Amino acid sequence: MTIVSDTTAQIDRLYVALDLSKESWVVVLTSMGEEKLRTHRIDARTDNALGELLALIERHRAALAKRLGRPVSVMSCYEAGPDGFWLHRALSAHAIDNLVLDPASLRVDRRVRRAKTDRIDAEMLVRALMGWARGDRQACRPVRVPTPEQEDARRLGRERERLLKEKTAHTNRIESLLVTLGVRGFAPLRANWSQRLAALRDWAGQALPAHLTAEITRQVERLHIVVAQLVIVTRAIESRVRAEAKVEAPSRSAPGQITRLASLGPIGADTLGHEVFWRDFANRRQIANYVGITGTPDASGQTSREQGISKAGNRRARKILVELAWLWLKHQPDSALTKWFNNRTAGQHRRMRRIMIVALARKLLIALWRFLTTGLVPQGARLKA
Repeated sequence: MTIVSDTTAQIDRLYVALDLSKESWVVVLTSMGEEKLRTHRIDARTDNALGELLALIERHRAALAKRLGRPVSVMSCYEAGPDGFWLHRALSAHAIDNLVLDPASLRVDRRVRRAKTDRIDAEMLVRALMGWARGDRQACRPVRVPTPEQEDARRLGRERERLLKEKTAHTNRIESLLVTLGVRGFAPLRANWSQRLAALRDWAGQALPAHLTAEITRQVERLHIVVAQLVIVTRAIESRVRAEAKVEAPSRSAPGQITRLASLGPIGADTLGHEVFWRDFANRRQIANYVGITGTPDASGQTSREQGISKAGNRRARKILVELAWLWLKHQPDSALTKWFNNRTAGQHRRMRRIMIVALARKLLIALWRFLTTGLVPQGARLKA
């Protein structure tokens, strides 16, 4: 998408902002130099919501074109959220320049109590969109929209993440139910779990109550279903990464290449490949900002302090990077990154090591990015045999 910021193009354009919810879409339309903001509401629960939206935009576009006496283009936006990117693709397919905006990038009133409604939010969006069109890149920040193939490729990793959370939740629930009767040490994933459950006794040596036993039985059965699905998804990820690793030339299209480095397995490679390396980055600052592991200084006058990392980026990538950083220290002891970390933390308390591991994660991310894009092996790193 090419955005022209000259005055003529700004005037010959209809601006549309959408505030999306499950029940309705609030649509605000305006044009440059026009004081009035036209607001409409579309029922999002109907099958023809998209058709109504396109018809509404076309009516206002035609009216503006008639008033100006020349063709008019349309530019729209909405916030990234539960609706994903299907609407962006639908609008783009109808020759509408659309931006999906990062909600955290929008300027808001900093008063403790401020009015907030769907209409006010949509009006704020359209003003940010017009600022962007004028060339003000601080007015808002669009997100990079993946292709349908790229979006589908990351579903496996995200499904695995959800299954792991479900597994933990079921395990904790079973443990909590048994603890209420003073029972500990029950392993629900062992093959003979039903026999051992029947043999359990409470603190007084009595058999477990019937309803509690039935609830735990159902909980364990759900746990085993989740574990079975987790195995299927994990194997699918490993198979995909093995196929990517066979690509001869390292590239962003083959994130499995980073498994050639010792300490990096298929899960970490898949997460980084489809959460981070699917898109292009101009420099190391861009990729660090995308993951959210850059510093956030707070300086005013003579006061200066560091607030820690921004955590404004991809949380999945940030989590796996910290885990990979610890593994890197263990399996790449002779690398320059490990030596840098050890020199910085020599004689320091464990808390300092936990702080510095984030700095190592940032350096590791940049090193892996360079390895994929240029083939440059991190200094001193060991490749798998």
